[in-house]
Amino acid sequence: MTNLLSGKAAIVGIGATEFSKNSGRSELRLAVEAIRMALDDAGLTAKDVDGMSVFTMETNPEIEVFRQIGGSELKFFSRIHYGGGAACATLQQAAMAIATGVAEVVVCYRAMNERSGHRFGTGIQNLQAATTTESSHYGWYAPYGLLTPASWVAMFAQRYLFETGATTEAFGHVAVADRRHAANNPAAWFYEQPITLEDHAASRWIVEPLRLLDCCQESDGAVAVVVTSAERARDLRQKPAILTGVAQGACDDQQMMTSFYRDDLTGIPEMGLVARQLYEQARITPKDIQTAVIYDHFTPFVLCQLEEFGFCERGEAKDFVQGGNIEIGGGLPINPHGGQLGEAYIHGLNGVAEGVRQIRGTSCNPVADVENVLVTAGTGVPTSGLLLGQA
Repeated sequence: MTNLLSGKAAIVGIGATEFSKNSGRSELRLAVEAIRMALDDAGLTAKDVDGMSVFTMETNPEIEVFRQIGGSELKFFSRIHYGGGAACATLQQAAMAIATGVAEVVVCYRAMNERSGHRFGTGIQNLQAATTTESSHYGWYAPYGLLTPASWVAMFAQRYLFETGATTEAFGHVAVADRRHAANNPAAWFYEQPITLEDHAASRWIVEPLRLLDCCQESDGAVAVVVTSAERARDLRQKPAILTGVAQGACDDQQMMTSFYRDDLTGIPEMGLVARQLYEQARITPKDIQTAVIYDHFTPFVLCQLEEFGFCERGEAKDFVQGGNIEIGGGLPINPHGGQLGEAYIHGLNGVAEGVRQIRGTSCNPVADVENVLVTAGTGVPTSGLLLGQA
């Protein structure tokens, strides 16, 4: 299959506010701050921007953000649904716009006061009775106590443990790796705060088999990235991170975090679909990837993603994550920035920024000899992923 996107676009600028539990300012201001930093990082100005690609859950309208940064003419604007599942899909939209000549410089951003403002983790208890098609299916789960994202994921996690013979210690290895990396990242909320497997096992239950340290943070902050053509990127300020693969995926009987009626609950077929597309586009295999930023809103789904991307066989992630294999210096370091468990939860866009830093060699936890970086988006929902490579 001929792919018209691979190698055509590059990330040339990244910017982020501080990550906190109370930003003290509006989500609009956070967005503007991050975008201005990303443009400065790239050596571009607001007048260069002619496209924007964001999440449907973003509260800041593109035209208002564009006006606030001092933009001139906006030719392309696009929104992707499904929460964190959109993280890499925003880059796909940007790459398509650039490859087709619709836009030349596209900004992707996510700004949220998710700790001091609306908290996703509180669930659907206050959902209005006048439901939409999207929300009505929760009526089959909420009466039985499945009210929060943690409770929905716990159903998958329990089945995964049963089918694979894994224990919750496997979840702990993911949490420990993330926090160990975050401890060396001054931008991370949990900077200088590593944990041990014992700390993980002692943390309180949220919904069995998930403990507190299996669940990502609720964060305030914003991240922005600037995308342009690979050709133009060569003349800009920073070393470009080439988009060698970018894809979306939704599969059979997909529902929003509650795909409980599939024949197999231990896999994430939509992420497998993304993986196949990425490998085909970039013409690489799992062995060619030196580090991966794996969407870690809940630790069990990290194990599933490692399997879907072929880093290990089905049911073997429990062994793959042991012995420091997913830490810096291991076979496949994951989330060198600390992930959403350790750095911040900005719907995965901070993971894209870390992928760029790995390509540039500017990460606080650099992986040696990086040629290809995998970044994934939210799981349990229709999702996306991308591969970044060297120019």
